[in-house]
Amino acid sequence: MVRLIAAIALALALVPSPTLAERVVARVSISTQTMKVYHEGRHLFTWPVSTAKSGKITPTGVFAPDFLSRHHRSSRYNNAPMPWAIFYDGNYAIHGTDQLKRLGQPASNGCVRLHPDNAAILFRMVKSEGMENMRVEIVH
Repeated sequence: MVRLIAAIALALALVPSPTLAERVVARVSISTQTMKVYHEGRHLFTWPVSTAKSGKITPTGVFAPDFLSRHHRSSRYNNAPMPWAIFYDGNYAIHGTDQLKRLGQPASNGCVRLHPDNAAILFRMVKSEGMENMRVEIVH
């Protein structure tokens, strides 16, 4: 895992800078419960996610991150852990989860849940590239 993160960081450092907001794209599909991660237009990863369960909403659209929080805990949901959180659109975030068996199916209160290892990779990519160079796309 550490080698993978180091390799990604090195690859990111060696590539010339393109247009702003195009460097890192996290494209979430609610219908397939997956996230595709792109760097400078190149598809790097496809990961299972959990978006909103029945009765809750994961907003669709294109968003920029608002802030990053490495060890976040939810103030709305019983102090639930939200490691490697990338917040967008107010209180929504892409973050790690301990509910691994539920990945690939709707299970959240609206956030986009990832395996913590994958959330760490994305978080570090955004930290390395800058929040201003990341876009979150959520589609049905």
